[in-house]
Amino acid sequence: MTTAFDALPGLLRERVPELGVDLDTWTRRMMRWHFDPETGSPFWVARREKLGFDPVRDIGGFADLTRFGLFDKAELRAAHARDLRPRGYRDRPFRVFETGGSTGAPCRIVNVTRLAYDVEIYRTVLEARGVAGGDVLAMTPSGPHAYGHFVEGLADSWHGAVHAIDFDPRWVKAALRSGGDAGAYTAHLVDQTLTLLTAERPSLLFTTSRLLVELAMRLPRPLHTYGMRAVCTGGTSCTAAEAEFLREEHLPGVQWIDTYGNTLVGHALQADPVPGAPAGTGHSYHLPPPFAVLQVVDPADPWREVEVGQRGRVRATTLLEDLFLPNLLERDSAVRTGPHPWFPWEGVAAVRPFLEAGAAEEAVEGVY
Repeated sequence: MTTAFDALPGLLRERVPELGVDLDTWTRRMMRWHFDPETGSPFWVARREKLGFDPVRDIGGFADLTRFGLFDKAELRAAHARDLRPRGYRDRPFRVFETGGSTGAPCRIVNVTRLAYDVEIYRTVLEARGVAGGDVLAMTPSGPHAYGHFVEGLADSWHGAVHAIDFDPRWVKAALRSGGDAGAYTAHLVDQTLTLLTAERPSLLFTTSRLLVELAMRLPRPLHTYGMRAVCTGGTSCTAAEAEFLREEHLPGVQWIDTYGNTLVGHALQADPVPGAPAGTGHSYHLPPPFAVLQVVDPADPWREVEVGQRGRVRATTLLEDLFLPNLLERDSAVRTGPHPWFPWEGVAAVRPFLEAGAAEEAVEGVY
């Protein structure tokens, strides 16, 4: 079924009713959930008495979350996974996901419901683009990484097969940090993908922009000739010249759907440029509240949002039953954009790594 984009916001709220909850109302609900000893995780319940304020009584809306200060990822890295599981979900199955470790040791999170939200939202967007359904080729991180599990859940939603490759993004990052080269491992990933692409003729390819470039360099013919209808990317970005090369040489007749985000904040959805958008920003990306909120802030003052059209550092807050992370400074800079007709929430555009002078952790993207 193809859905007109002007109906997309309403359809998203119909399928995921939580998207229709006011952000302030949802924030108060999450404070009650995460800090009640009966429902909250040991991680957050143990911190309630040390905050200097009562999150249930004193947080009246989203703006009050600044009282938590900036979140330190080191706390998440040091936490036991079971301490992150909300007690309200003690009788439900859960999975442990890990980040890729771009800025140091990986962080762990737990998933109970979040993946189901992501799948329903993304499937609705694919339906609007007319490309939902069929088998999937997952050129994505495997093992403990959320991306691969998300792709499996998406294909399960329409009973499609997932043809996955063996992919450990940390191998590449370890090689780069030690002064090595990622070429051999990248070739290993591409070789696996080429075999499946030829043998199985999947409809959708999920990968990163960087790996899409590497794959395209090895393809003898455009992707649509393999039966591919859409390529869905996330993670690393590619240059404007690389993007133009891909669209002209390898993606004619194939939709390219990009996202911005990560394991901790989720998927910010790509929207096409609209008239009046700042020059050079291209696509914008919109993260669905109330589950998470992206703000673009002054690098010198992380509590001051920049104006629409200005560049700053990305600050993210995640507000899920599975995961509460307030005021996390991301490793990215971006241009702040206004709402979009497809996704009526503020967004970000022209995302690129944030270069912080004297940073203790240097971001290593590699292939993801």
